[in-house]
Amino acid sequence: MQRIVSSITTLEQHCNAVSQTPEVYRPSACPHCGLKVLWRHGHYYRKADRRQHGEPSLNPVPICRYCCSGCRHTCSRLPLCIAPRRWHDWVVQQGVLLLLLSGCSLHRCSRCTRLERRTVRRWRDWLHARTDTFAFFLRNRFPEWGRSADGALFWRAVLKQMPLAEVMAWLDRDLIVP
Repeated sequence: MQRIVSSITTLEQHCNAVSQTPEVYRPSACPHCGLKVLWRHGHYYRKADRRQHGEPSLNPVPICRYCCSGCRHTCSRLPLCIAPRRWHDWVVQQGVLLLLLSGCSLHRCSRCTRLERRTVRRWRDWLHARTDTFAFFLRNRFPEWGRSADGALFWRAVLKQMPLAEVMAWLDRDLIVP
């Protein structure tokens, strides 16, 4: 099951889709048992709007939940603008990763972005641990990204061509993006 709905790129689009056309989020099949009978099971909320103070916030942002009639597991799908299992969106992560890939230290990156050093380290380690797998699937789809064994060189080339959110949407077609 694709967890990311790549056609919805902003929180405003997401809020409109949830209220007017929530079926766009319905999975084609249950990710647990494969049954294709899912019914809408309410929603949960995310605090996904990280705008600066003074601007009107869209929080809490509703996320549609679906329940499988066979195994009774619930599942949901997210728009491209909300990263799964993440507090910060893909744009913030991309900025941090680009700083790290360009040689910036954890301490300096943390100071520049005003994020905790643990968060910056966790994102660096997350990307490093998955680079071989991600690179395998991405190079199969985009062979022009080369065969370099250097992970930093590969990611700089990838992020120069495509935002991290879109890269994760492509990977979501083959993998479960954590």
